[in-house]
Amino acid sequence: MARKIGISMPCCYILLVNLISVYSLVDQGMYRRNSYESATGSTGSFPFLMPLVSPKTPDLYLCTPIKVDPTTTYYIVGFNPNATMNTAHHMLLYGCGEPGTTKSTWNCGEMAQATAEEKASPCGPRSHSQILYAWARDAQKVSLPAGVGFKVGKDSPTKYLVLQVHYAHVDRFKDGSTDDSGVFLDYTEKPLQKLAGTLLLGTDGIIPAMKTEHMESACEITENKVLFPFAYRVHTHEMGKVVAGYRVRSNSEGIQEWVQLGKRDPLTPQMFYNVTNTEPILSGDQLAMRCTIKNTRHRITKIGPTNEDEMCNFYLMYYVDHGETLDMKYCFSQGPPYYYWSNPDTGLHNIPHIEASTL
Repeated sequence: MARKIGISMPCCYILLVNLISVYSLVDQGMYRRNSYESATGSTGSFPFLMPLVSPKTPDLYLCTPIKVDPTTTYYIVGFNPNATMNTAHHMLLYGCGEPGTTKSTWNCGEMAQATAEEKASPCGPRSHSQILYAWARDAQKVSLPAGVGFKVGKDSPTKYLVLQVHYAHVDRFKDGSTDDSGVFLDYTEKPLQKLAGTLLLGTDGIIPAMKTEHMESACEITENKVLFPFAYRVHTHEMGKVVAGYRVRSNSEGIQEWVQLGKRDPLTPQMFYNVTNTEPILSGDQLAMRCTIKNTRHRITKIGPTNEDEMCNFYLMYYVDHGETLDMKYCFSQGPPYYYWSNPDTGLHNIPHIEASTL
């Protein structure tokens, strides 16, 4: 028989139904209600965990989905990770219109190595897709500001949540051990006006052997929305020295002013930290990111998913005070040797000097 995954709470209706549980498929279209009445403004918690997986391939990316109850709109207001860096290299939580497959788990490395195993993206190929949350290096719980939440469910394009876990090392699973890494989602049914969004800035590119490289990206905000930034997170692999994010705005004299949103050593816990400047981001502003990567290897290192590769990411959490969040979810560049802030066609100038030594 199918097993429904609910929430035993005296305050709220059920939030989520597992698309596929540990044991079997869940009957579609059937949503069990909690027998208790909903209390306006109350908060529940839902455990979204890997279904006791036992990965056997190093650097494997695994995904598992849950379907949001389509009859109600929910607001996710906090993320409490259930993972350690000894097991999971990093985790991402995607909001999807449809999952990449209907399987209980699947290989979902976007840049996965060639294997005989069937692969699919976290979200369906033509579906809504955005990253809501990211975790690495034993990061702690994240609570959103009061009155702010990620909208999912009935009145949102996010109909499914997909958890992605990167298992860099699998030695601990050779004896058949299993894993339930994941995140507890704090949520409320109380309607929230301040809707949260996450914008991911990143690069492609390569780092030459025995060289320190700046990996940069920048995008203009073209939508007529006012963004209130409140948290940021950085991510690289082992060679990252510093990651910094900026809001770029031209003053009345046409000079670009760079306001730092956050800067951090990426080898510290990769949690979301408070931004260093909460001034609104407006249409016409640019958001820019730089990773300083020091390649100590006697070979080229490329951007990629494994420990033999590197990554360069800056996540910005923000909210809008009315209306919907940005349609733009990602801002990526080709990276070196093709893209730099200083390229003439970027339109960027007055670029600050940012090095690891300035941390």
